[in-house]
Amino acid sequence: MSITRRSLLLRAPLAAGILAGLPSIAMAQAASVKIRYLASRGSISPHELADALGYFKGLGIELENVGYAAGGPESLFALASGSVDLGSAATPAVINSIAGGNDFVAAYPSNGINKDVKSVFYVLEDSPIKSIADIAGKTISVNTLGAHLDYTVREALHSVGLPPDAAKLVVVPGPQLEQTLRSRQVDVAGLGYWQATFAGQLVSNGGVRGVFNDTDVLGEIAGGFVVLRRDFIAANPDAARNFVEQSARASDWSRQNPDETRKLLADILNRRGENGELARYWTGFGLREKAAVTDRDVEFWVNILERDGRLPKGKLKASDILYRLGETKTN
Repeated sequence: MSITRRSLLLRAPLAAGILAGLPSIAMAQAASVKIRYLASRGSISPHELADALGYFKGLGIELENVGYAAGGPESLFALASGSVDLGSAATPAVINSIAGGNDFVAAYPSNGINKDVKSVFYVLEDSPIKSIADIAGKTISVNTLGAHLDYTVREALHSVGLPPDAAKLVVVPGPQLEQTLRSRQVDVAGLGYWQATFAGQLVSNGGVRGVFNDTDVLGEIAGGFVVLRRDFIAANPDAARNFVEQSARASDWSRQNPDETRKLLADILNRRGENGELARYWTGFGLREKAAVTDRDVEFWVNILERDGRLPKGKLKASDILYRLGETKTN
């Protein structure tokens, strides 16, 4: 937070006279909360779009981009260490982190997968790989281990009766995915739903085809979540509520205004020193109206982690993980 204990004490007499009885939204204006986060190359999250649209103005919320995350697990590590105030990761990574003792809450789904927004696993046109069964023994590039693409591959292999480690996963940053595939350093390139800009460029350059996608394997489901610490929500209930509500509002706006969103994304990428031209390939956040979440978004993965022995049966359920607007409880 940008307000220190000392500044609060100095302002206390004035605050006591002015703030008494004001509604919560005014209270949020009086106590500005800085939310530090790590960005993802080639893409944005709904809260970044909300910030660009000015939705947080007057609500006491200030976003600060403090760098990039290679993937969700790195983002969660930074959140656990206190280096950032929000994380963003695939659902199984979030569940594992909470099961490991981190007092995190899945605040809102950052992306979803459906018929339009999906992660696709690409091969070169002349590749002998034609199906999921063919990826056994092959090398697949992913942005990070222990996150969405990793678990999608595991579940894809399971769906055809193969062990989850039948394929070899290697970590490749998003901007290098196309190069490593075309130079045949990997057999398959996995491009996540959040990497639609890189996927669009790859397809437009020709000579590739998709073998399978995550919607084929998982169905329509939240791909991952923006994560807050529970103590952060307890200390800043108005800011947390406003943050989630305005992020959901931005998601809805993007669905209604896709071309305008691409223009904003291009500006954001250019300001970061990235290639703003890639914004034309952006396919959307894939979220339901108002970024609505269902228990299945979480329980699907809880069941899989329990099935695979990675999570003790009955240890967690959706209500232990999902943030509900207005929640201020602590464990």
